[in-house]
Amino acid sequence: MDFNTYSALLSLYANYAAVVDNGEWDRWPDFFIDDCVYRVQPRENFDRGLPLATLSFESKGMLKDRVFGIRETLFHDPYYQRHIISAPLVRECTADKIVVETNYVVIRTKPDQMSEVFNVGRSYDTVVQTPDGLRFSKRLCVFDSEMIPNSLIYPI
Repeated sequence: MDFNTYSALLSLYANYAAVVDNGEWDRWPDFFIDDCVYRVQPRENFDRGLPLATLSFESKGMLKDRVFGIRETLFHDPYYQRHIISAPLVRECTADKIVVETNYVVIRTKPDQMSEVFNVGRSYDTVVQTPDGLRFSKRLCVFDSEMIPNSLIYPI
């Protein structure tokens, strides 16, 4: 992998975190190709090869539906989130795709409470080159805990 491609990969992750941390939900699906997969899954299920996931979307259209749900139909205590993402570890790089693993921590802050660790895990991602730059074709976030506090509203 050349320097420019790795730099673009770093930028993809940094911009992704900025968009979800700033609640720019309409921009979130733009990080994915149309025929994408996005899942948030507990480690226990992932390690056992079980398919059950906390969130599972199989197209950009489904991501847009989630954005609509966040904005219009889901009722929850508002909170802010902040992502800390490790440097991408490139597992495979071909002309067609880049397979990447990262570690992540999501800190959640409710307006009237102290900040808390909300979700910790790693992501297994497949990234592809598009005319608009690098995009996720698959993003699998595997969280370490078997439980998450309350419900998972915002993307990881």
